[in-house]
Amino acid sequence: MPMTPEADRRSTVILGLGNPLMGDDGLGLAVLERLRREWDVPPGIELVDGGTWGMNLLPLIEDADRLILIDAIRGGVAPGDLITLERDQLPMYIAHKFSPHQVDLKEVLALAELRGTLAEETVAFGAEPALVELQFGLSPLLETRVDAVAQLVIDRLVAWGHECEPRVAVTDA
Repeated sequence: MPMTPEADRRSTVILGLGNPLMGDDGLGLAVLERLRREWDVPPGIELVDGGTWGMNLLPLIEDADRLILIDAIRGGVAPGDLITLERDQLPMYIAHKFSPHQVDLKEVLALAELRGTLAEETVAFGAEPALVELQFGLSPLLETRVDAVAQLVIDRLVAWGHECEPRVAVTDA
């Protein structure tokens, strides 16, 4: 479907998630940084560090016309395997919590869905983590997957009609 000038102005939010102090849980933020550093994306696309914001992400998610989530995703596959979850595959439920500080993305997505504000075009990209424990930085395995996950994001943006260009590296002569 060709994009109209009005559709070009729609908000597309790319939300990097995770905690870089917990090893591979920082994948979403590493991919987000790679996108910021190596790609030019058009206006109307927001690159957002969602970290571990929990319920504070709800307004951002509800305001998005299109939503891409980037995170380490446990999918029961081999560590490092790439994972794509379309909107209807995303885990969305509200679980009993022992503390109000335990809110995670599943609850935020469930609430947005319940309120009818979750974008129809929502997708999550990531990879199966190899190591989630107190450690700064990704495991060597997931470090090798950052570019591949970033490319999944770019491919979806292009499929949605956005023109994304790789930045040309400036080298010293």
